[in-house]
Amino acid sequence: MSPGDEGGLHRHRRDAPASVVCTVVTVSDTRTRETDTGGALVQELLEQSGHVVSERVIVKDEPDEIRAALVRATGEGESRAVIITGGTGVAPRDVTPDTVGPLLEREIPGFGELFRMLSFEEIGSAALLSRALAGLRTGRVVFVIPGSRGAVRLALERLIVPELAHLAGEATKTRS
Repeated sequence: MSPGDEGGLHRHRRDAPASVVCTVVTVSDTRTRETDTGGALVQELLEQSGHVVSERVIVKDEPDEIRAALVRATGEGESRAVIITGGTGVAPRDVTPDTVGPLLEREIPGFGELFRMLSFEEIGSAALLSRALAGLRTGRVVFVIPGSRGAVRLALERLIVPELAHLAGEATKTRS
């Protein structure tokens, strides 16, 4: 950003909603509500930041279930953001990015790039195994992040929470 754009950024942040209604989706073949510590941490960090979690669901590592959860969360409901955690690695069952990516109308490539960069600082070259991504669908912001508590904390504290209201506000603007 050039120095002259700072006023625009501040105006966008000032005009952003104070609180964003979110849906949290955990993708896992093994987690239950009681053992879903990653999804619970997403909810906790969002709520601590003043955002509202309207729904938290767990779906299997199955493309049809992931797709259905995303379509439902980005439908006519009140959620303005969807955080999907789990299934972002390179194992054969890790299909979340492959399922979500084609459903996004626009990708936000900087999210995945920055997540991997920050992750590299913490875990080294294993960060390249993450296929974290973000984008827009039906005027909602969608994030796909790994399911480990460390990755959740990194993504939420360093990237998602600081920009969530700004992104959600920008995503609902109409073209002029």
